Amino acid sequence: MPPLDILIVGGGIGGLTAAIALAPQGHRLTVIERDPSWSVYGVGIIQQANVVRAVAQLGILDEYIAAGVGFDAVEIFAPDGTKVARVPAPKLAEGYPANVGIGRPALHKVLGDRVLDNGADVRLGVTVQTMVDDGERVAVAFSDGTSGIYDMVIGADGVYSQTRAAILPDTEAPEYTGQAVWRYNFPRPAGMDALQVYNGRTGLGLVPISEALMYMFATTPEPGNPWYPREGLAAAMRAKLAECAPAIRDLAVQITDDDGVVYRPLEAMLVKGPWHKGRIGLLGDAAHATTPHLGQGAGMAIEDSLVLADELAKADSVDAAFTAYRARRYERCAYIVNASLAICMGQLGKGPAIDNHKATAEMFAVTAQPI
Repeated sequence: MPPLDILIVGGGIGGLTAAIALAPQGHRLTVIERDPSWSVYGVGIIQQANVVRAVAQLGILDEYIAAGVGFDAVEIFAPDGTKVARVPAPKLAEGYPANVGIGRPALHKVLGDRVLDNGADVRLGVTVQTMVDDGERVAVAFSDGTSGIYDMVIGADGVYSQTRAAILPDTEAPEYTGQAVWRYNFPRPAGMDALQVYNGRTGLGLVPISEALMYMFATTPEPGNPWYPREGLAAAMRAKLAECAPAIRDLAVQITDDDGVVYRPLEAMLVKGPWHKGRIGLLGDAAHATTPHLGQGAGMAIEDSLVLADELAKADSVDAAFTAYRARRYERCAYIVNASLAICMGQLGKGPAIDNHKATAEMFAVTAQPI
């Protein structure tokens, strides 16, 4: 397909990797982001073996590895802190670690720098007001009073996607799971060489993100989806960990900075029908938002970007590219959404308890398959 004028709505991981994947095809790319500061919260993110492979295909693997830290296994602990398994992760990018932990600001900088270096037009503090697809092109009016005409629009604008609401108003909506995730950064102890996951009603993980830092995630039951004020958030997180394993309780005393706590209610959503309408389509959480229990939310968005770029290069129309992209991505993304939600429901006592050892090994096997 000849170069197109493409609008990407959303300047997060999905939108930025889409811009990076599409740039080599010569498309004229515009990325808009509603946040005028283009910032992300300051904890970390897990990038597993399939994501390392995907980042290699994007051509930014060396910068990405340098910004984080690699590790080759996941260690599973019982609720009392007893280690029960060490699961090796497949290495899918020759000569590189199987998995990477990385701070979200560091990852955002790697992606943003490459998008800017590739010449994309990045516009901050801007949202879409209206989109009109006449079958030939899409006329877009923006919140800053400007407008543009595009051959293709990609909605990478998250779980509450305005793009999804505009083109698929009757499709699935995000649903609160009854659980939330708490995150906090800590000094990384010497000898920590794996992601450490704790089974139990409170799900826990410790993830290395640099030579000096790791972060903790803790998933807790939160019936009624309560709101926690910023003041006292550190004490609230400490309280949630009071009955966890001794090693976790020892870490909890270090949780003292309210502003360092990231709290987020967990929602899930999978669009079961088409992921596009005409020349406007969805990518990442806008189409398949998952809970973080398998650490694959960002990975699915990055893989989406590669597949959409590949299908666009092969297709004779935007509609055909979107259709082929969804056909390749649906089963894999549905697996991640549903398997992650099963772990969540097991922790809440709303379904059978899921063994993280088995779930992790199965996830590695599924995601090791080609995209």
